[in-house]
Amino acid sequence: MAAVNGEVSFWYAAEGVPQPGPALPGGADVDVCIVGGGYTGLWTAYYLKKAEPSLRVALLERRFCGYGASGRNGGWLYNGFAGREAFAGKYGRGRAAAMQRVMDAAVREVVETAAAERIEADVRQGGVLEVARSRPQLERLRAFVETERGYGEGRVEELSAKEAAERINVTEVRGGAWSPYGARIQPAKLARGLARVVRELGVEVSEGTPVTGILPGGGGRRPRAVTPYGTVTADHVLRATEGFTAGLPGERRTWLPMNSAMVATEPLPAEFWAEAGWHGREVLGDFAHAYMYAQRTADDRIALGGRGVPYRFGSRTDSDGSTQVETVRQLRRILNDFFPAAAHARIDHAWAGVLGVPRDWCATVELDRASGLGWAGGYVGSGVTTTNLAGRTLRDLVLGRDTELTALPWVGHTVRRWEPEPLRWLGVQAMYAAYHAADRQEAVGRATTSPIARVADLVSGRI
Repeated sequence: MAAVNGEVSFWYAAEGVPQPGPALPGGADVDVCIVGGGYTGLWTAYYLKKAEPSLRVALLERRFCGYGASGRNGGWLYNGFAGREAFAGKYGRGRAAAMQRVMDAAVREVVETAAAERIEADVRQGGVLEVARSRPQLERLRAFVETERGYGEGRVEELSAKEAAERINVTEVRGGAWSPYGARIQPAKLARGLARVVRELGVEVSEGTPVTGILPGGGGRRPRAVTPYGTVTADHVLRATEGFTAGLPGERRTWLPMNSAMVATEPLPAEFWAEAGWHGREVLGDFAHAYMYAQRTADDRIALGGRGVPYRFGSRTDSDGSTQVETVRQLRRILNDFFPAAAHARIDHAWAGVLGVPRDWCATVELDRASGLGWAGGYVGSGVTTTNLAGRTLRDLVLGRDTELTALPWVGHTVRRWEPEPLRWLGVQAMYAAYHAADRQEAVGRATTSPIARVADLVSGRI
């Protein structure tokens, strides 16, 4: 088992879990109030203040900046986003392609901004390597490559089994897909760096400040964010709460808080890396239905994640990142399966976080001018880069700019709410049971993608 379970995440282990900064000192009147101190809120505050330094921007965070998914994720800074094919079907391929182009560029935007603002986040631009380890996975890999190439040449390179293993020596690899649009980061370092920068820019950051209600404007009143320490009134109140959105009044069925868990090994010796390779520090994933994701950390550990227990009844969230013992065992089995040479490595840390999942699995950005309320999120686990685009898009919407970003298909995209309990819990449990069953079928020799997974995709709303 893990030496540490919870304590938010491994990413805070070196410097310790931060203590929240000063809480809101009382009621306030500002231009923009941002609820949530993760990547979405921090990037939005950053770009607003860079564009209009005179803006009075307040950011309210229940614990400390980077407490949620922004400080717990797998450190994949890459160009994927939730909903591309759905957007292509609903709004046209051209608009989906436009969003893909700005997402490609957003990877570079994060890297360059972090460097310019002196944020040391262990960035290594090694790209994204995704591997297939069965015939059905190889079938899905080739379909993925064909789709990606349809959005432009040079976006992805298909690798043979030998070529993939030369990058990262994963057992039983049958092929790979490598994209240059990716980098490894240390998530908490990026969050803490952004929090430092926005404070330096003059954003009024209040930590340890739970928001108990977000009230719309109208009828001569401006929108408000209500806290135990006072109410913040603003021209615009922006919700940036992602996996914790269900905890706000009236939002329980807006986005489903999906759990994802990770483990980090002890630092692995040189002889392991001589066998495993991974010299390019690519982020690593696979084409299983219940997929894994991993990185080689700056201090030569493997940090690896997967679903574990996907959802808690009633949209409950975890307690400071603690995860179930069985989830740790599952991740240990994946680690041992991919890298047998790490089978005896100590697991130093295990943790979990929640990500926001809309009913149609499509991320959204919105600003309703009538009420003064806005939001961004529903990233379905692909938020490290997408949050940056969301922050720039919210900036343009707040400032009333008509730009390339405000024309993207996720702006104003609407989706129905999740079903009430117990249907929500039953549906998610059944969906992931089906995905795991499909992966088991494929692992023991099934030649094509399991129809169980196709049914699960259809029922879940993913296709």
